[in-house]
Amino acid sequence: MPLHMREQLIRAVLAHAQGEIAKHRANVEVYLEHPAGIGEHSDITEAIGVELDKIARYHDQVTVIDKYFRASSTTTGVQ
Repeated sequence: MPLHMREQLIRAVLAHAQGEIAKHRANVEVYLEHPAGIGEHSDITEAIGVELDKIARYHDQVTVIDKYFRASSTTTGVQ
């Protein structure tokens, strides 16, 4: 049974957001495990903060999709 366009788009956006979360999480792990190896970032804590902000952005997207565009939208009245 083919997916409806709505479900395909939701899955694509979720997959993109989850991939970005994984990428930025890996960057944080590199900063935490090998801070001396990152020559272009003299302020490691600032660089980690930037990565965390990016994670938060994509996490928020996942949360919004789950809350407003998944099956629960029929019970909340949100279209």
